[in-house]
Amino acid sequence: MTSTAIAAHLNAILRCYTRETGVPVAIGLLTLPVGDSTVTARVEHTSRTGLHQFTDVHVDGVEPAPEDLVRLLSADADPAEIDDLAARTAESVRNVELFWDRADGERGPGRFLEFEQALLLGHLNHPAPKSRDGLSGDELAAYSPELGGRFAVHWFEADAELVSSDQVAGAPSLQGLDAVQLMGALAGITASSGRVLIPAHPWQAASLLERPRVASLVKAGRVKALGPQGAQWYPTSSLRTVFHPDLPVMLKLSLGLRITNSRRESTSTELRRGLEINRLLDAAYNAGTATAHPRFTIVRDPAWIALDEGGPTLTGLDVAVREVPIDVNSYACLAGLVAPRPGGVSRLSEYAAEDPAGWVASYIDNVLIPMLHLYAETGIGLEAHQQNTLVRLDEAGRITGGAYRDNQGYYLASSYLRGLLAVTGMRDSTLAVVDDPIVDDRLTYYLLHNQALAVVGCLAVDRLAEEAELLAVVRDRLTQALPLLKSAGPDGDRLARRWLEAETLPCKANMMTRLRGIDEVVAPLDAQSVYLDIPNPLR
Repeated sequence: MTSTAIAAHLNAILRCYTRETGVPVAIGLLTLPVGDSTVTARVEHTSRTGLHQFTDVHVDGVEPAPEDLVRLLSADADPAEIDDLAARTAESVRNVELFWDRADGERGPGRFLEFEQALLLGHLNHPAPKSRDGLSGDELAAYSPELGGRFAVHWFEADAELVSSDQVAGAPSLQGLDAVQLMGALAGITASSGRVLIPAHPWQAASLLERPRVASLVKAGRVKALGPQGAQWYPTSSLRTVFHPDLPVMLKLSLGLRITNSRRESTSTELRRGLEINRLLDAAYNAGTATAHPRFTIVRDPAWIALDEGGPTLTGLDVAVREVPIDVNSYACLAGLVAPRPGGVSRLSEYAAEDPAGWVASYIDNVLIPMLHLYAETGIGLEAHQQNTLVRLDEAGRITGGAYRDNQGYYLASSYLRGLLAVTGMRDSTLAVVDDPIVDDRLTYYLLHNQALAVVGCLAVDRLAEEAELLAVVRDRLTQALPLLKSAGPDGDRLARRWLEAETLPCKANMMTRLRGIDEVVAPLDAQSVYLDIPNPLR
Protein backbone atom coordinates (compact mmCIF):
# COMPACT_ATOMS: atom_id res chain seq x y z
CA MET A 1 0.00 0.00 0.00
CA THR A 2 1.26 3.47 -0.89
CA SER A 3 2.47 5.36 2.16
CA THR A 4 1.02 8.76 2.97
CA ALA A 5 4.41 10.35 2.34
CA ILE A 6 4.79 8.82 -1.14
CA ALA A 7 1.20 9.63 -2.09
CA ALA A 8 1.57 13.23 -0.91
CA HIS A 9 4.71 13.76 -2.98
CA LEU A 10 3.28 12.11 -6.09
CA ASN A 11 0.27 14.40 -5.74
CA ALA A 12 2.42 17.51 -5.29
CA ILE A 13 4.58 16.65 -8.30
CA LEU A 14 1.55 16.09 -10.53
CA ARG A 15 -0.07 19.31 -9.31
CA CYS A 16 3.09 21.21 -10.20
CA TYR A 17 3.49 19.53 -13.57
CA THR A 18 -0.11 19.90 -14.73
CA ARG A 19 -0.25 23.56 -13.63
CA GLU A 20 3.13 24.48 -15.12
CA THR A 21 2.52 22.75 -18.46
CA GLY A 22 -1.14 23.69 -18.81
CA VAL A 23 -2.42 20.10 -18.82
CA PRO A 24 -6.18 20.04 -18.15
CA VAL A 25 -7.27 17.90 -15.20
CA ALA A 26 -10.70 16.28 -15.11
CA ILE A 27 -12.34 13.56 -13.05
CA GLY A 28 -11.37 10.15 -14.39
CA LEU A 29 -8.11 8.86 -15.81
CA LEU A 30 -5.29 11.32 -16.46
CA THR A 31 -2.86 10.12 -19.15
CA LEU A 32 0.43 11.94 -19.78
CA PRO A 33 2.73 10.75 -22.59
CA VAL A 34 6.26 11.72 -21.51
CA GLY A 35 9.04 10.71 -23.87
CA ASP A 36 8.86 6.96 -24.32
CA SER A 37 6.80 6.51 -21.15
CA THR A 38 3.21 7.08 -20.10
CA VAL A 39 2.17 8.49 -16.74
CA THR A 40 -1.35 7.63 -15.59
CA ALA A 41 -3.29 8.66 -12.51
CA ARG A 42 -6.85 8.47 -11.28
CA VAL A 43 -8.22 11.97 -10.64
CA GLU A 44 -10.46 11.83 -7.55
CA HIS A 45 -10.99 15.56 -7.06
CA THR A 46 -10.43 18.56 -9.30
CA SER A 47 -9.87 22.06 -8.03
CA ARG A 48 -9.82 25.48 -9.65
CA THR A 49 -7.44 26.45 -6.83
CA GLY A 50 -5.02 23.76 -8.03
CA LEU A 51 -5.50 21.35 -5.12
CA HIS A 52 -6.25 18.32 -7.30
CA GLN A 53 -6.30 14.88 -5.66
CA PHE A 54 -4.70 11.95 -7.52
CA THR A 55 -4.56 8.23 -6.74
CA ASP A 56 -3.11 5.18 -8.48
CA VAL A 57 -0.18 7.06 -10.00
CA HIS A 58 1.79 4.82 -12.37
CA VAL A 59 4.54 5.06 -14.96
CA ASP A 60 4.12 2.39 -17.60
CA GLY A 61 1.91 0.47 -15.19
CA VAL A 62 4.30 0.60 -12.22
CA GLU A 63 4.04 2.90 -9.20
CA PRO A 64 7.10 5.20 -9.31
CA ALA A 65 9.16 6.54 -6.46
CA PRO A 66 8.53 10.31 -6.26
CA GLU A 67 12.15 11.10 -7.13
CA ASP A 68 11.85 8.97 -10.27
CA LEU A 69 8.68 10.80 -11.28
CA VAL A 70 10.55 14.10 -10.81
CA ARG A 71 13.30 12.85 -13.13
CA LEU A 72 10.83 11.76 -15.79
CA LEU A 73 8.77 14.95 -15.76
CA SER A 74 11.78 17.29 -15.74
CA ALA A 75 13.93 15.53 -18.31
CA ASP A 76 14.48 18.74 -20.34
CA ALA A 77 16.06 20.62 -17.42
CA ASP A 78 19.73 20.87 -16.49
CA PRO A 79 20.92 17.37 -15.46
CA ALA A 80 22.65 18.66 -12.34
CA GLU A 81 19.49 20.43 -11.19
CA ILE A 82 17.43 17.31 -11.90
CA ASP A 83 19.82 15.20 -9.81
CA ASP A 84 19.67 17.70 -6.97
CA LEU A 85 15.88 17.98 -6.96
CA ALA A 86 15.48 14.18 -7.17
CA ALA A 87 17.75 13.73 -4.16
CA ARG A 88 15.94 16.41 -2.21
CA THR A 89 12.57 14.85 -3.11
CA ALA A 90 13.71 11.46 -1.80
CA GLU A 91 14.93 13.13 1.40
CA SER A 92 11.61 14.97 1.76
CA VAL A 93 9.72 11.66 1.46
CA ARG A 94 11.83 10.12 4.23
CA ASN A 95 11.22 13.10 6.49
CA VAL A 96 7.48 13.15 5.90
CA GLU A 97 7.27 9.43 6.66
CA LEU A 98 8.92 10.15 10.00
CA PHE A 99 6.78 13.21 10.75
CA TRP A 100 3.55 11.40 9.88
CA ASP A 101 4.43 8.29 11.91
CA ARG A 102 5.27 10.40 14.97
CA ALA A 103 2.36 12.81 14.71
CA ASP A 104 1.08 11.76 18.13
CA GLY A 105 4.38 12.48 19.89
CA GLU A 106 4.99 15.11 22.54
CA ARG A 107 4.56 18.69 21.37
CA GLY A 108 5.06 22.18 22.75
CA PRO A 109 2.42 23.87 24.92
CA GLY A 110 -0.33 26.14 23.61
CA ARG A 111 -2.37 26.61 20.45
CA PHE A 112 0.21 28.86 18.78
CA LEU A 113 2.76 26.05 18.78
CA GLU A 114 0.12 23.50 17.78
CA PHE A 115 -0.20 25.19 14.39
CA GLU A 116 3.52 25.92 14.04
CA GLN A 117 4.16 22.19 14.45
CA ALA A 118 1.29 20.97 12.25
CA LEU A 119 2.85 21.17 8.77
CA LEU A 120 3.53 17.45 8.44
CA LEU A 121 3.31 17.36 4.63
CA GLY A 122 4.53 20.89 3.98
CA HIS A 123 3.82 22.93 0.85
CA LEU A 124 1.20 20.99 -1.13
CA ASN A 125 2.42 22.41 -4.45
CA HIS A 126 6.16 21.77 -4.14
CA PRO A 127 8.00 18.58 -5.14
CA ALA A 128 10.34 18.54 -2.11
CA PRO A 129 8.58 20.46 0.67
CA LYS A 130 10.30 18.80 3.63
CA SER A 131 13.87 18.49 2.42
CA ARG A 132 16.19 19.62 5.21
CA ASP A 133 19.55 19.68 3.37
CA GLY A 134 20.83 16.47 4.88
CA LEU A 135 19.61 16.80 8.47
CA SER A 136 19.01 13.43 10.08
CA GLY A 137 18.94 11.65 13.41
CA ASP A 138 19.22 13.77 16.53
CA GLU A 139 19.59 17.01 14.58
CA LEU A 140 16.38 16.40 12.66
CA ALA A 141 14.52 15.57 15.87
CA ALA A 142 15.80 18.65 17.71
CA TYR A 143 15.39 21.18 14.90
CA SER A 144 12.07 20.05 13.37
CA PRO A 145 8.86 21.65 14.63
CA GLU A 146 6.95 18.66 13.23
CA LEU A 147 8.64 16.48 15.85
CA GLY A 148 8.16 18.94 18.70
CA GLY A 149 11.86 19.80 18.64
CA ARG A 150 13.45 22.19 21.12
CA PHE A 151 16.98 23.33 21.84
CA ALA A 152 19.11 25.95 23.54
CA VAL A 153 20.55 28.47 21.12
CA HIS A 154 24.35 28.71 20.93
CA TRP A 155 25.96 31.97 21.96
CA PHE A 156 28.98 33.76 20.59
CA GLU A 157 30.88 36.61 22.23
CA ALA A 158 32.41 39.16 19.85
CA ASP A 159 34.40 42.37 20.11
CA ALA A 160 31.89 45.20 20.12
CA GLU A 161 33.52 47.01 17.16
CA LEU A 162 32.80 43.95 14.98
CA VAL A 163 29.08 44.08 15.73
CA SER A 164 26.26 46.25 14.36
CA SER A 165 22.84 46.60 15.96
CA ASP A 166 19.75 48.78 16.04
CA GLN A 167 16.38 48.89 17.78
CA VAL A 168 13.19 50.89 17.88
CA ALA A 169 13.10 53.21 20.87
CA GLY A 170 10.40 52.33 23.37
CA ALA A 171 9.29 49.04 21.82
CA PRO A 172 7.26 47.34 24.61
CA SER A 173 8.61 43.86 23.83
CA LEU A 174 12.19 45.03 24.50
CA GLN A 175 11.24 45.93 28.09
CA GLY A 176 13.40 49.04 28.15
CA LEU A 177 16.54 47.27 26.90
CA ASP A 178 18.57 47.94 23.79
CA ALA A 179 19.46 45.06 21.47
CA VAL A 180 22.80 44.36 23.17
CA GLN A 181 21.31 44.38 26.67
CA LEU A 182 18.46 42.12 25.54
CA MET A 183 20.89 39.49 24.30
CA GLY A 184 22.57 39.36 27.71
CA ALA A 185 19.21 39.00 29.43
CA LEU A 186 18.18 36.13 27.12
CA ALA A 187 21.50 34.33 27.47
CA GLY A 188 21.46 34.64 31.24
CA ILE A 189 25.16 35.47 31.26
CA THR A 190 27.23 38.65 31.29
CA ALA A 191 29.52 39.41 28.36
CA SER A 192 33.14 40.30 28.99
CA SER A 193 34.02 43.99 28.93
CA GLY A 194 33.94 45.37 25.39
CA ARG A 195 32.19 42.27 24.11
CA VAL A 196 28.70 41.59 22.74
CA LEU A 197 26.65 38.39 22.87
CA ILE A 198 24.97 37.06 19.69
CA PRO A 199 22.82 33.89 19.46
CA ALA A 200 22.94 31.30 16.71
CA HIS A 201 20.92 28.28 15.73
CA PRO A 202 22.92 25.18 16.78
CA TRP A 203 23.33 24.01 13.18
CA GLN A 204 24.47 27.48 12.14
CA ALA A 205 26.90 27.65 15.05
CA ALA A 206 28.73 24.56 13.83
CA SER A 207 28.71 25.84 10.25
CA LEU A 208 30.07 29.24 11.26
CA LEU A 209 33.17 27.76 12.84
CA GLU A 210 34.07 26.25 9.47
CA ARG A 211 33.69 29.53 7.56
CA PRO A 212 36.99 31.31 6.89
CA ARG A 213 35.84 34.78 7.98
CA VAL A 214 34.52 33.62 11.33
CA ALA A 215 37.27 31.05 11.87
CA SER A 216 39.92 33.76 11.47
CA LEU A 217 38.17 35.94 14.05
CA VAL A 218 37.95 33.02 16.45
CA LYS A 219 41.64 32.23 15.94
CA ALA A 220 42.50 35.89 16.64
CA GLY A 221 40.48 35.79 19.85
CA ARG A 222 38.05 38.45 18.65
CA VAL A 223 35.10 36.03 18.56
CA LYS A 224 34.55 33.24 21.06
CA ALA A 225 32.05 30.36 20.82
CA LEU A 226 30.34 29.92 24.20
CA GLY A 227 28.08 27.00 23.25
CA PRO A 228 24.46 26.46 24.35
CA GLN A 229 23.18 28.76 27.09
CA GLY A 230 19.82 29.71 28.55
CA ALA A 231 16.29 28.67 27.68
CA GLN A 232 15.13 25.79 25.49
CA TRP A 233 13.44 27.32 22.43
CA TYR A 234 10.88 25.73 20.11
CA PRO A 235 11.45 26.07 16.34
CA THR A 236 8.39 27.47 14.57
CA SER A 237 7.19 26.48 11.11
CA SER A 238 9.99 28.46 9.42
CA LEU A 239 12.61 26.43 11.38
CA ARG A 240 14.85 29.44 11.97
CA THR A 241 12.46 31.56 14.04
CA VAL A 242 12.33 30.19 17.58
CA PHE A 243 9.71 30.73 20.30
CA HIS A 244 9.57 30.28 24.05
CA PRO A 245 6.13 30.46 25.72
CA ASP A 246 7.46 32.42 28.72
CA LEU A 247 9.45 35.08 26.86
CA PRO A 248 8.21 38.33 25.25
CA VAL A 249 10.26 37.97 22.06
CA MET A 250 11.06 35.39 19.41
CA LEU A 251 14.43 35.12 17.67
CA LYS A 252 14.76 34.96 13.90
CA LEU A 253 18.16 33.38 13.33
CA SER A 254 20.15 32.88 10.14
CA LEU A 255 20.13 29.26 9.00
CA GLY A 256 22.24 28.18 6.03
CA LEU A 257 20.11 25.12 5.31
CA ARG A 258 18.28 24.96 1.99
CA ILE A 259 14.56 24.79 2.75
CA THR A 260 12.29 24.46 -0.32
CA ASN A 261 14.07 26.86 -2.74
CA SER A 262 16.42 28.93 -0.57
CA ARG A 263 19.10 29.09 2.07
CA ARG A 264 17.62 30.94 5.01
CA GLU A 265 20.34 33.40 5.94
CA SER A 266 19.41 37.00 6.61
CA THR A 267 20.73 39.94 4.63
CA SER A 268 21.59 43.31 6.13
CA THR A 269 18.72 44.80 4.15
CA GLU A 270 16.21 42.43 5.78
CA LEU A 271 17.42 43.25 9.26
CA ARG A 272 17.02 46.98 8.64
CA ARG A 273 13.72 46.45 6.83
CA GLY A 274 12.04 45.22 10.00
CA LEU A 275 12.92 48.48 11.74
CA GLU A 276 11.79 50.61 8.80
CA ILE A 277 8.38 48.92 8.95
CA ASN A 278 8.25 49.62 12.71
CA ARG A 279 8.98 53.28 12.14
CA LEU A 280 6.46 53.58 9.35
CA LEU A 281 3.77 52.05 11.56
CA ASP A 282 4.75 54.36 14.42
CA ALA A 283 4.42 57.31 12.05
CA ALA A 284 0.87 56.13 11.19
CA TYR A 285 1.82 55.61 7.56
CA ASN A 286 -0.95 53.00 7.51
CA ALA A 287 -3.50 55.15 9.36
CA GLY A 288 -6.31 54.46 6.92
CA THR A 289 -5.79 50.71 7.02
CA ALA A 290 -5.47 50.70 10.81
CA THR A 291 -8.72 52.65 11.13
CA ALA A 292 -10.67 50.55 8.63
CA HIS A 293 -9.27 47.22 9.87
CA PRO A 294 -8.38 47.56 13.56
CA ARG A 295 -8.35 43.77 14.02
CA PHE A 296 -5.49 43.32 11.54
CA THR A 297 -1.91 43.89 12.68
CA ILE A 298 1.68 43.49 11.56
CA VAL A 299 3.91 41.60 13.97
CA ARG A 300 6.91 43.80 14.59
CA ASP A 301 10.63 43.10 14.48
CA PRO A 302 11.91 45.90 16.74
CA ALA A 303 15.63 45.07 17.00
CA TRP A 304 18.53 43.26 15.37
CA ILE A 305 22.17 42.50 16.00
CA ALA A 306 24.81 41.10 13.63
CA LEU A 307 28.47 40.24 13.35
CA ASP A 308 29.57 42.12 10.24
CA GLU A 309 33.06 43.40 11.12
CA GLY A 310 31.80 46.95 10.71
CA GLY A 311 31.03 46.46 7.04
CA PRO A 312 27.95 45.84 4.88
CA THR A 313 28.34 42.06 4.56
CA LEU A 314 27.02 39.73 7.23
CA THR A 315 28.94 36.66 8.35
CA GLY A 316 25.88 34.47 8.99
CA LEU A 317 25.89 35.27 12.74
CA ASP A 318 22.92 37.57 13.28
CA VAL A 319 19.48 37.74 14.83
CA ALA A 320 16.28 39.71 14.32
CA VAL A 321 14.15 40.15 17.41
CA ARG A 322 10.43 39.56 16.86
CA GLU A 323 7.67 40.52 19.24
CA VAL A 324 5.39 37.86 20.68
CA PRO A 325 1.82 39.07 20.07
CA ILE A 326 -0.36 39.68 23.10
CA ASP A 327 -2.52 36.59 23.69
CA VAL A 328 -0.24 34.65 21.36
CA ASN A 329 -2.29 31.44 21.68
CA SER A 330 -5.19 33.08 19.88
CA TYR A 331 -3.05 33.14 16.72
CA ALA A 332 -2.72 30.28 14.24
CA CYS A 333 -0.55 30.30 11.14
CA LEU A 334 -2.67 29.62 8.07
CA ALA A 335 -0.34 26.86 6.86
CA GLY A 336 -1.04 24.91 10.05
CA LEU A 337 -4.78 25.53 9.81
CA VAL A 338 -5.09 24.03 6.32
CA ALA A 339 -2.54 21.24 6.85
CA PRO A 340 -3.78 17.65 6.35
CA ARG A 341 -3.78 15.62 9.58
CA PRO A 342 -3.57 11.88 10.24
CA GLY A 343 -6.94 10.28 10.72
CA GLY A 344 -9.11 13.30 10.03
CA VAL A 345 -9.80 16.56 8.29
CA SER A 346 -7.74 19.71 8.71
CA ARG A 347 -8.14 21.82 11.82
CA LEU A 348 -9.66 24.52 9.59
CA SER A 349 -12.43 22.16 8.52
CA GLU A 350 -13.21 21.36 12.15
CA TYR A 351 -13.56 25.06 12.91
CA ALA A 352 -15.58 25.86 9.77
CA ALA A 353 -17.78 22.76 9.78
CA GLU A 354 -21.03 24.52 10.72
CA ASP A 355 -20.72 27.38 8.24
CA PRO A 356 -17.86 27.03 5.74
CA ALA A 357 -19.12 29.84 3.52
CA GLY A 358 -19.37 32.15 6.53
CA TRP A 359 -15.81 31.26 7.62
CA VAL A 360 -14.47 32.04 4.14
CA ALA A 361 -16.33 35.37 4.10
CA SER A 362 -14.90 36.26 7.49
CA TYR A 363 -11.42 35.30 6.32
CA ILE A 364 -11.61 37.52 3.25
CA ASP A 365 -12.95 40.45 5.31
CA ASN A 366 -10.51 40.15 8.22
CA VAL A 367 -7.30 38.90 6.61
CA LEU A 368 -7.21 39.42 2.84
CA ILE A 369 -8.97 42.78 2.47
CA PRO A 370 -6.76 44.53 5.07
CA MET A 371 -3.68 43.45 3.10
CA LEU A 372 -5.18 44.83 -0.12
CA HIS A 373 -6.15 48.03 1.72
CA LEU A 374 -2.57 48.47 2.99
CA TYR A 375 -1.27 48.07 -0.56
CA ALA A 376 -3.77 50.56 -1.95
CA GLU A 377 -3.00 53.11 0.76
CA THR A 378 0.78 52.82 1.10
CA GLY A 379 2.09 50.83 -1.86
CA ILE A 380 3.45 48.24 0.59
CA GLY A 381 2.78 44.71 -0.63
CA LEU A 382 3.02 41.88 1.88
CA GLU A 383 4.53 38.57 0.77
CA ALA A 384 1.82 36.93 2.85
CA HIS A 385 2.08 33.27 1.98
CA GLN A 386 0.44 30.70 4.25
CA GLN A 387 3.30 30.44 6.72
CA ASN A 388 3.57 34.24 7.16
CA THR A 389 -0.17 34.74 7.60
CA LEU A 390 -1.62 34.50 11.10
CA VAL A 391 -5.34 34.13 11.79
CA ARG A 392 -6.66 35.22 15.16
CA LEU A 393 -9.33 32.86 16.49
CA ASP A 394 -11.61 32.57 19.48
CA GLU A 395 -11.92 29.30 21.39
CA ALA A 396 -14.52 28.00 18.93
CA GLY A 397 -12.32 28.73 15.91
CA ARG A 398 -14.20 31.82 14.74
CA ILE A 399 -12.05 34.55 13.20
CA THR A 400 -11.43 37.60 15.37
CA GLY A 401 -8.60 39.17 13.39
CA GLY A 402 -5.43 38.59 11.41
CA ALA A 403 -1.75 39.45 11.30
CA TYR A 404 1.31 39.31 9.06
CA ARG A 405 4.82 38.37 10.18
CA ASP A 406 8.14 38.71 8.39
CA ASN A 407 11.07 41.10 7.99
CA GLN A 408 11.88 39.93 4.48
CA GLY A 409 8.70 39.93 2.42
CA TYR A 410 7.85 43.59 1.90
CA TYR A 411 7.45 44.98 -1.61
CA LEU A 412 6.99 48.66 -2.35
CA ALA A 413 5.32 49.72 -5.59
CA SER A 414 7.72 52.25 -7.11
CA SER A 415 4.97 54.81 -7.72
CA TYR A 416 4.66 55.17 -3.93
CA LEU A 417 8.36 55.59 -3.16
CA ARG A 418 8.41 59.40 -3.06
CA GLY A 419 5.52 59.51 -0.58
CA LEU A 420 7.15 56.92 1.68
CA LEU A 421 10.49 58.75 1.73
CA ALA A 422 8.69 61.96 2.65
CA VAL A 423 7.51 60.16 5.80
CA THR A 424 10.82 58.52 6.74
CA GLY A 425 13.08 61.40 5.75
CA MET A 426 15.44 58.82 4.21
CA ARG A 427 17.07 58.98 0.78
CA ASP A 428 16.09 55.39 0.01
CA SER A 429 14.01 52.53 1.39
CA THR A 430 15.02 49.04 2.51
CA LEU A 431 11.75 47.69 1.14
CA ALA A 432 11.95 45.82 -2.17
CA VAL A 433 11.11 48.68 -4.55
CA VAL A 434 9.87 47.37 -7.89
CA ASP A 435 7.54 48.47 -10.65
CA ASP A 436 3.87 48.38 -9.74
CA PRO A 437 2.96 45.60 -12.24
CA ILE A 438 5.59 43.28 -10.73
CA VAL A 439 4.20 43.87 -7.24
CA ASP A 440 0.70 43.17 -8.59
CA ASP A 441 1.93 39.84 -9.98
CA ARG A 442 3.67 38.84 -6.75
CA LEU A 443 0.64 39.70 -4.62
CA THR A 444 -1.62 37.79 -6.98
CA TYR A 445 0.37 34.66 -6.20
CA TYR A 446 1.02 35.16 -2.49
CA LEU A 447 -2.26 36.77 -1.37
CA LEU A 448 -4.70 35.07 -3.72
CA HIS A 449 -3.34 31.73 -4.99
CA ASN A 450 -1.15 30.68 -2.07
CA GLN A 451 -3.10 32.17 0.80
CA ALA A 452 -6.80 32.99 0.39
CA LEU A 453 -7.59 30.26 -2.12
CA ALA A 454 -5.81 27.72 0.08
CA VAL A 455 -8.73 28.16 2.47
CA VAL A 456 -11.19 27.41 -0.32
CA GLY A 457 -9.20 24.43 -1.61
CA CYS A 458 -8.85 22.91 1.86
CA LEU A 459 -12.55 23.10 2.70
CA ALA A 460 -13.48 21.64 -0.68
CA VAL A 461 -10.99 18.76 -0.38
CA ASP A 462 -12.41 17.99 3.06
CA ARG A 463 -15.86 17.88 1.44
CA LEU A 464 -17.35 20.63 3.61
CA ALA A 465 -18.68 22.59 0.64
CA GLU A 466 -18.59 22.78 -3.12
CA GLU A 467 -15.58 24.73 -4.30
CA ALA A 468 -17.69 26.81 -6.70
CA GLU A 469 -19.85 27.97 -3.77
CA LEU A 470 -16.81 29.10 -1.80
CA LEU A 471 -15.21 30.83 -4.80
CA ALA A 472 -18.47 32.74 -5.20
CA VAL A 473 -18.09 33.91 -1.60
CA VAL A 474 -14.57 35.18 -2.37
CA ARG A 475 -15.86 37.04 -5.42
CA ASP A 476 -18.70 38.56 -3.42
CA ARG A 477 -16.50 39.80 -0.57
CA LEU A 478 -13.95 41.25 -3.01
CA THR A 479 -16.72 42.98 -4.91
CA GLN A 480 -18.15 44.43 -1.71
CA ALA A 481 -14.70 45.77 -0.79
CA LEU A 482 -14.08 47.59 -4.09
CA PRO A 483 -15.40 51.02 -2.95
CA LEU A 484 -13.28 50.93 0.21
CA LEU A 485 -10.17 49.94 -1.75
CA LYS A 486 -10.84 52.58 -4.40
CA SER A 487 -10.97 55.27 -1.71
CA ALA A 488 -7.74 54.06 -0.07
CA GLY A 489 -5.35 55.30 -2.74
CA PRO A 490 -4.81 56.06 -6.43
CA ASP A 491 -6.35 53.24 -8.43
CA GLY A 492 -6.69 51.38 -5.11
CA ASP A 493 -9.14 48.80 -6.41
CA ARG A 494 -6.94 47.91 -9.40
CA LEU A 495 -5.63 44.59 -8.09
CA ALA A 496 -8.95 43.33 -6.74
CA ARG A 497 -10.65 44.21 -10.03
CA ARG A 498 -8.00 42.29 -11.91
CA TRP A 499 -8.68 39.25 -9.74
CA LEU A 500 -12.39 39.52 -10.47
CA GLU A 501 -12.20 40.24 -14.20
CA ALA A 502 -9.04 38.83 -15.80
CA GLU A 503 -9.22 35.65 -17.87
CA THR A 504 -5.80 34.56 -16.59
CA LEU A 505 -3.67 35.44 -13.57
CA PRO A 506 0.05 35.08 -12.89
CA CYS A 507 1.10 32.21 -10.65
CA LYS A 508 4.45 31.01 -9.36
CA ALA A 509 5.80 27.79 -10.86
CA ASN A 510 7.48 26.05 -7.93
CA MET A 511 8.89 23.08 -9.83
CA MET A 512 10.31 25.21 -12.64
CA THR A 513 11.77 27.64 -10.11
CA ARG A 514 13.49 24.80 -8.32
CA LEU A 515 14.79 23.20 -11.52
CA ARG A 516 16.41 26.47 -12.56
CA GLY A 517 18.36 26.57 -9.32
CA ILE A 518 16.95 29.94 -8.24
CA ASP A 519 17.56 31.01 -4.64
CA GLU A 520 14.64 33.34 -4.08
CA VAL A 521 16.25 35.11 -1.13
CA VAL A 522 19.14 36.51 -3.19
CA ALA A 523 17.81 36.49 -6.78
CA PRO A 524 16.93 39.81 -8.49
CA LEU A 525 13.32 40.74 -7.86
CA ASP A 526 12.34 40.66 -11.52
CA ALA A 527 13.80 37.13 -11.78
CA GLN A 528 13.07 35.92 -8.26
CA SER A 529 10.90 33.02 -9.38
CA VAL A 530 9.42 31.54 -12.53
CA TYR A 531 5.90 32.86 -13.14
CA LEU A 532 3.30 31.76 -15.65
CA ASP A 533 -0.29 32.66 -16.48
CA ILE A 534 -3.02 30.22 -15.49
CA PRO A 535 -6.83 30.39 -15.80
CA ASN A 536 -8.31 32.74 -13.21
CA PRO A 537 -9.92 30.55 -10.51
CA LEU A 538 -12.43 33.31 -9.71
CA ARG A 539 -13.86 33.42 -13.24
